[in-house]
This record gives sequence, C-alpha cells and structure tokens, in this order.
Amino acid sequence: MHRMTLSIYSRFAAEPDDTQEIRSRKTAIFLLALSCSIAGLIWGAIYAVVLGLSPATFLPFAFTVIVGSSLVISHWTKDPRVSIYAQTAFIIGITSLLQWVIGGLFDSGLVILWAVLGPLGALMFLSLKQSAPWFALYFAVLAITVIFDGYFAENSMDVSEDVRRMFVAMNMGGASTVVFLFAGYFVTAAVRERKRADELLLNVLPADIAEALKGSDETIAQHHDSVSVLFADIEGSTPLFSDLEPTEVVDWLNEVFSVMDDLVDRHGLEKLRTMGDGYMVGAGIPNPRSDHATSLVACGLDMIQALQALPPRNGKRIRFRFGINSGPVVAGVIGKSKFHYDIWGDTVNVASRMESHGSVNQIHISRNTYDLVKDEFECAAQGTVSVKGKGDMETWMVTGRRVT
Repeated sequence: MHRMTLSIYSRFAAEPDDTQEIRSRKTAIFLLALSCSIAGLIWGAIYAVVLGLSPATFLPFAFTVIVGSSLVISHWTKDPRVSIYAQTAFIIGITSLLQWVIGGLFDSGLVILWAVLGPLGALMFLSLKQSAPWFALYFAVLAITVIFDGYFAENSMDVSEDVRRMFVAMNMGGASTVVFLFAGYFVTAAVRERKRADELLLNVLPADIAEALKGSDETIAQHHDSVSVLFADIEGSTPLFSDLEPTEVVDWLNEVFSVMDDLVDRHGLEKLRTMGDGYMVGAGIPNPRSDHATSLVACGLDMIQALQALPPRNGKRIRFRFGINSGPVVAGVIGKSKFHYDIWGDTVNVASRMESHGSVNQIHISRNTYDLVKDEFECAAQGTVSVKGKGDMETWMVTGRRVT
C-alpha cells in the first residue's frame, strides 16, 4: 500500500525529462494539496457538528473540491503551477472568509493562521519575486481582519467559550503541523541533495581535498616527498576495438575500469584519472603512507589477476602494460570547471615511461620503486631504459610476491 501511494506521488504531473529536483517539487506540491484537502474535510465535518449547516460549514468543503480539481488539472496539463496558484489563492481566500463569517479573531479560533500557508507555499515553489504579491495579499487580508475585527465580533455566530478554545487548538495545531511537516520535507530534501553533491565531489576529489576546497577559495597545492604512481595502458587498443560499435567499446571499458576502481578502493589508494584507454593511480597522496610503493605494486598484481579472469569478448581480451615509479610530486586541484585532483613532476613522467617501455600483463618499475619493494616482491632486472630527459635508467619487472 505504501509503495502504491508513493507511486501516485511520483506520477503527479510527471514528464520523462523531469530532473530529480523538479520531481521532488512536484511531489511536495501534491502532498501539500493532499494534506490541506484532508484538513478541509476534517474542519468541514467539525464545523457541521458544532455550527450546523452554515456557510462556515461549506467553505472548507469548497476548498477541498477546488484544490482537488486543481490537482487533476495540473496532472492533465503537466503544469503544477495551476495547483500552486489555486492552493495559494484559496487558502488565503477561504480562511479569510471563514474568519469573517464565524466572527472575530478569537470567536473563529484564529482560523486566519491557515492563511499564512498561502505565501509560505508560494515561497517554497515559486521565486521570491513571484511570491511577493501573495505575501502582499496575505498582509492585506490580515489588515482587513484586524481593522474590522470589532465589526466581525459583533456579528459573530453563537460560539461557546469551550468551542472557541477547541477552534484555537485546532487551528494552531493544524497549521503548525502542516508547516512542520513541509519544513521537514524540504530540510530532508536539502540534506539529501547536499549528500548527493558531496558524493559527486568525492568521485572526482579525495575526501580531504574536497573538504579543503569547500572551506576555501584558495588554490590547493601540496608537495609530497615520497609517493608512488602507477600508469596502466591497454596494449593494441586500436585493432582491439576496431570492429566494435562505440557503445560496445564504452561498455567493455566500463567493465574493466570498474574492476580496477574496486581494487584501488580495496587497497586504499587514490585513482587520479582515466585517459582514454589509460589509467592512473597514486599511493601516498593526499595522505602520506610509508607503504605507498608496496601497496601500489600489490594492487597492480591484483589488477592483472582480476583482468585475466574477465570473460573475453568476441574471442579477445583486454591486456594492460603497467609502470610504477616512486619519488616526490606536487599535487593539487586545477581548473574552475570540471576540475580534478592531479599530480606533477619527474616522478609522474618516469612512471609513464615505465608503462610505455613495459610488457603486457607485467609491472615495470624504476630503481626508486625497486628499492622500496624488493624485500616483499620478486623482481627481474631488465637492464637499462632510455628515458627522455633522464638518460639511461635501471628497471625491473615484478614477477610476484616473495614467499616467506
């Protein structure tokens, strides 16, 4: 039953291209109209019992019919403004009439309190400029009520003191409950949107960097003395993907990179970015860790094993070359739009060269990395590699974990 009710809410005035924000606002409009309509039925029934068949009895029922009709029209036209305007206008108008028909402020039990829901509702769903006329109308009606309260009180209906108290409790409690519920709804929605925004931010930035960025407009740049950087690149990607549709290529890459993402998270490392068919990971950033090299090599070995376990597509497998280097880097956030956390320095350049001079399903490492991992991993010397700007460098291939 609960699911069916939620389904009704979600279909109100719905259109296929509605964003989550628009969908939430339409749901709130539906719920506000529904709660006010139910209140109208309850108030009408109470007035019928206490006041008999009088104009005051029919006004709440008229409000329910009008608001209910506006919901139907809004749903049919896919325009929720019909319901917003109807609710705003008639909650101010009907409550004002009730105030004047029953009697003065206190004889009516402060029923005018309900009128404040009109401009508040307008403010929730319209812009400040669009809401201003509704606030002006509310204050005009309130002014008329106060100025002519003596006249209304003299011509009030015969209402006992106990009934007045009951009306005050009903109106204060009812109006406050509706305000509380919808303030809670919007606060919850705001918290949910904030959480979603934070999650999106954490998808592109490390948690510590994201917090620093939210708290300051200053450029974030950090020097790290000792980190490790891994580059991975698909071997022969052009012929591998040449006979596939673009959607098939994206789907395949998504499967592969998702496996790699899971392993990066499991090892507590930092994914820096994907570059076409390339992948980049950092260890020891943004938070230093003494085992940055060994943790990154371990992650690389796990990646090789996990990727080899994936089923082939069209008889083909994606195979990577891996390269790792260790040393100092500068890390920071660049750009004003679509910004990302990145690292710079010779350490990064050498890591890239390790990958490009590597072999399929092998991890090619530099001297710097070798010195940090040789006690935990078996490594085979590869001689020297000529690195642009660095000259000849000794390198090794990681062959596996050492057996103790």
